[in-house]
Amino acid sequence: MWGSWLNGLFVGAGLIIAIGAQNAFVLQRGLTHEYPWWVATVCALCDLMLIGAGVLGLGALLTSHSVLMQVARWGGVAFLCWQAWQAWRRVRRPSSLKAGGETRPRLWGVLMATLAVTLLNPHVYLDTVIMLGAIGAQQAVPEAFVGGAAMASLGWFFGLVGGASWLAPRLANPRAWQIIEGGICVILLLVAWQLATAPLGAA
Repeated sequence: MWGSWLNGLFVGAGLIIAIGAQNAFVLQRGLTHEYPWWVATVCALCDLMLIGAGVLGLGALLTSHSVLMQVARWGGVAFLCWQAWQAWRRVRRPSSLKAGGETRPRLWGVLMATLAVTLLNPHVYLDTVIMLGAIGAQQAVPEAFVGGAAMASLGWFFGLVGGASWLAPRLANPRAWQIIEGGICVILLLVAWQLATAPLGAA
């Protein structure tokens, strides 16, 4: 059992801890104090459900229905480009770049954006449902593998927003926020380009 759990922990961490649209989004929410713990919880729960579904066989279903992956691909590209545009607008208006600004978005809007940046990304399904699902299904105790991978996800996302929340008060300089938002804009555009050009079979 513990062997399967450790396999899930390390394999899950290897796939989850990477620079990408979701992690950039979570980091941004932590820096701006826009319901970061809610965002981290939603991301971790999505990973848990997707990994569990993959172990139960959803990965094979997705790979046999390429239309679903294409819909997720182009929906994800559109959403990431829109998010990049929003980040670029904030770079152009440095006065609006500060942690815990006066105009705080509604919780439901942040949660919907979290679900979109998580689920409108074919690579999420390739990593969690297909890859982790295939590995987990071969474990001696698949449920323990899912638990280990979910723990890696939970630890990463909560650590990310915790670190961002600690760092935010130290970024009072608008120039620092311009650099952060500019970096997030570039990351989102790179991920969107990768989604639009890479074969869906490549993680």
